[in-house]
Amino acid sequence: MIRRNRLFTLPVPLMMMLLFMVSCWRQPAVVDKTAAEILGDPACQAISFGGYRGITRDIQPTLPQLKEDMKILSAMGIKLLRTYNVHHAEAANLLEAIRQLKAEDPRFEMYVMLGAWIDCKNAFTDLPDRIRNVESDQNAVEMARAVELAQQYPEVVKIIAVGNEAMVHWAWDYYVEPAIILKWVNYLQELKKEGALPATLWVTSSDNFASWGGGGSEYHKEELNALIKAVDFLSVHTYPMHDTHYNPAFWVVPESQEHLSDMEKIDSAMYRALDYALSQVESVNAYMQSLGVEKPIHIGETGWATISEGNYGDGDSRATDEYKSAYYYKLVREWTNREGMTCFWFEAFDEQWKDAANPLGSENHFGLINLQGQAKYAIWDLVDQGVFNGLTRDGQPITKTFNGDREAMMQTVKAPPSEAEFPVAQP
Repeated sequence: MIRRNRLFTLPVPLMMMLLFMVSCWRQPAVVDKTAAEILGDPACQAISFGGYRGITRDIQPTLPQLKEDMKILSAMGIKLLRTYNVHHAEAANLLEAIRQLKAEDPRFEMYVMLGAWIDCKNAFTDLPDRIRNVESDQNAVEMARAVELAQQYPEVVKIIAVGNEAMVHWAWDYYVEPAIILKWVNYLQELKKEGALPATLWVTSSDNFASWGGGGSEYHKEELNALIKAVDFLSVHTYPMHDTHYNPAFWVVPESQEHLSDMEKIDSAMYRALDYALSQVESVNAYMQSLGVEKPIHIGETGWATISEGNYGDGDSRATDEYKSAYYYKLVREWTNREGMTCFWFEAFDEQWKDAANPLGSENHFGLINLQGQAKYAIWDLVDQGVFNGLTRDGQPITKTFNGDREAMMQTVKAPPSEAEFPVAQP
């Protein structure tokens, strides 16, 4: 008698079940989280991202370059990115790059807070009819594209941020009143109610602490109050580095610390910088609570440049170098992780288009990795741990700045000025 293989005598439904179980075992399930699950989770570190390599945004990063960047950031433990606009191809290409990486490896995890740029009529011009309470016609186009991308890539786009520092009063080149931001936030919230956008998608605006009510009473308007009630969370910016020049009272070495060594002065100043950031976030929280509102607050931006020949360099506040940037990075990550806040560190990579006419301008040097593929001091430890092994950026392996010579790096570090050198009354 010929014995038949029992496998071939199994009922068809049981066969199908076994095949399904085997396929599931071989193929890990795709990880997909909501904004509510991502924000505030220390396991989902966040960062601001721009993939531009050139001196102009006319040179768009390619899909392979964006995938290369995503692998680097993923190796760093980053799982949430912040972008700024959708009117360039970069945003759509970034979402596609992430989708492709997820298809190649279901364990790959990366999400996006998609920025939609908002500005006033005739923004960035000297035209006399640049009006802060009349919006640009481009805003509607920008919002339509943001909605389209959120619908097309729901597994990637988890948050939409309406505007970037558009309501803070020093942004006169493109400033808009809170009512305009509120209009578009309400528009997105209505689309969620109608089912045109996922109900789990969160909506916010990303702006300076002052324009979230943490500044003077000139910001305390009914439209802002309504906006605070309309968003799902507040995305707050705080930049102690900029205020080392513009509001340096916290930064200069007080007379009581003149006896300290330069390194003690620096370390003390960095703790004062953290306290300064905390105070700005707390001022937003206090204003929000005065309205009887309880919403999560997350840090939409903070960062510390490593080079400046201007307001933050050796001839002025002496704030910029890799040591101070690394120190602030460490303090901020510890603070926000402890408090259950997400922090979009500004930023992932240096971008030279931001101040193309001034290569040593601070805006070009906020990245954790420079344009030569070198990790700055803040993440030298990740190079030592081998997390970048096998990864490249534009063909270059990720190495350390200063060739890893800490002593050479420290030669660039200077203590903050004293009160006598840098009077706090300076405009």
